[in-house]
Amino acid sequence: MNLLSVKGLSVRYGPIIAVRHLDLDVDVGEIVCLVGPNGAGKSSSTLAIAGALLPSAGTIHLDGKDIARQPAERLAMAGVSLVPEGRRIFGRMTVQDNLIAACLPGRRPFDDPEIFSLFPILRERMGQFAGLLSGGEQQQLAIARAMLRKPRLMIVDEPSLGLSPRFVDIVFGALRQLRNQGVSLLVVEQSARRALGLADRIYLMRSGEVVMTGRSGSLAQDPEFEAAYFGKEAAR
Repeated sequence: MNLLSVKGLSVRYGPIIAVRHLDLDVDVGEIVCLVGPNGAGKSSSTLAIAGALLPSAGTIHLDGKDIARQPAERLAMAGVSLVPEGRRIFGRMTVQDNLIAACLPGRRPFDDPEIFSLFPILRERMGQFAGLLSGGEQQQLAIARAMLRKPRLMIVDEPSLGLSPRFVDIVFGALRQLRNQGVSLLVVEQSARRALGLADRIYLMRSGEVVMTGRSGSLAQDPEFEAAYFGKEAAR
């Protein structure tokens, strides 16, 4: 059953078309990855879905309700949480204050045990300035902030960016656990290999358009997937 349904989504920056007629679905309890090279339109797509960018065309439905052109704060109350590229934590605030700032009325408390069960390092760092955390610890904090809103749909932009393999394993393991707890995830990932190991389904974007889609197991065995990712000329 679809939780998120996107039809004909387009995003423009003035005369530049960043996303063209994107169709995308995320089912309940599913991890879907958007992959593709830099400039493919992945982040623009997710920002529009999360309400941080105004789409120029198309429809976005959450549980059958139209959420296109709704402000981000209203979408957060509706159950959509965004973990932005670059994490965007408040570096001059403590870990605890970062968590408190992310709380919404009636949702999880900042010290919810499930947060520390998934990311035990955050309990140890509660009094530390967030800007002094390692990149992997900051990514855990960014996901924890999104968890506090008890999302039905979590959108995670480039979770592995700049992380060591150890922290990639921790973060991707946490995303799988969230899926097992009933959270649906839409993940932007530049590494096709990592995306294939994480997602149930993949959408491959190039130049603002989806050029290939399918289940991860099938795409991993399809030589056309690599050619489509890198471009047929580069893959030869």
